[in-house]
Amino acid sequence: MQKTLNIAHRGARSLAPENTLAAARKAFEIGADMWELDVARSADGELFVLHDDTLERTSNAAEVFPDRRPWRAGDFALAEIRRLDFGSWFNRRDPFGQIAAGQVSEAEQRAFVGERAPTLREALLFTRDRAWRVNVEIKDHTGFPADRVIVEQVVAMIDELGLAGSVLLSSFNHAYLTRAKAVNSRLPLAALVETPQANPAGMLLRLGVPAYNPDVALTNPEEVARLCEMGFQVYLWTVNEIEPMRAFARAGAAGIITDFPQRFKEVQAGS
Repeated sequence: MQKTLNIAHRGARSLAPENTLAAARKAFEIGADMWELDVARSADGELFVLHDDTLERTSNAAEVFPDRRPWRAGDFALAEIRRLDFGSWFNRRDPFGQIAAGQVSEAEQRAFVGERAPTLREALLFTRDRAWRVNVEIKDHTGFPADRVIVEQVVAMIDELGLAGSVLLSSFNHAYLTRAKAVNSRLPLAALVETPQANPAGMLLRLGVPAYNPDVALTNPEEVARLCEMGFQVYLWTVNEIEPMRAFARAGAAGIITDFPQRFKEVQAGS
């Protein structure tokens, strides 16, 4: 049975601000096999790393640009985005309670202040420099100008940096996967899903995609084992508790996407 990969969700986001190089660095230090990030596109056509459609939750955009509500990411140029602090919110909110639990030092918290949103190029170079791996999720830009070009732009950058063998490209927009395959048929692709699938194998065969990335609530170890026996790879999100991690690893899951890569180290160690 293949090894189940420990995939840090948006970096080690329980221990550092999500989708930043600080979170990626922490995940690498912990020993995660790869990290996951989300790609957005700025108003001036630059690719950067952000999960939400808006800048409000994970930055100080409301303070710096009070008149730009609702602070949609695609309405800001990269130079404007780079002015923002994407780290301080983590210290204030402690979203996973790990600061209160003493798992994030005061020095680390100080270092998070002023953390910038990385460009996709910076994130990919960070990955390449460490001979690491990354799951790149292309956010769905349907209805926005970026929709016409973002897939081809992402794939071109991955190819330019020679990282096709180190990247798993995923999206909830399955048409994006078809477009990515047309640009580079050798790039590993994964279909993200957040709704129940009556026949996930049929969906994957129809798309010509080898990997399935379901919300863990939509599946079970038995279904994962069946898909693995059929030759598909399954990457589950977001699995934060030890026992489900163990169960899906035993079922043959290719990867566990988790906010707590430090916990999955226990599973990998056989504890």
